[in-house]
Amino acid sequence: MFSSMIKGVATILVAIIISSLILSLLLRFTSLTESSLKWVTTGLSFLSLFIGGFLSGKKGKEKGIMLGSGTALLFSLLVFLVQYLGYQTTFTSMQYMYHGIFLLLCMLGAIMGVNFSSHK
Repeated sequence: MFSSMIKGVATILVAIIISSLILSLLLRFTSLTESSLKWVTTGLSFLSLFIGGFLSGKKGKEKGIMLGSGTALLFSLLVFLVQYLGYQTTFTSMQYMYHGIFLLLCMLGAIMGVNFSSHK
């Protein structure tokens, strides 16, 4: 169960890194600005958490709510540790809201992943 959560978090991190690379290339080589990509960035982060939860549920094959919440909480803990240890700041109320949405999307993705997995 824990290994599927780790795979889900790894998937989330890879998806976020790829999204960041693509968006940074768009910002560098086009006339787009950061403010014009705010909603795209938010949508890609939501999609990354959903996909990570989906793959976590698909690998775990049972208890989708537990897998999704564990995956989202591990990701949130990782983000909190980087932010707190690296920048000496804690979460703002807006970040708590985003991480709550991350939790819900990851749980939904894991539930769908469990249902799409083959129960052999």
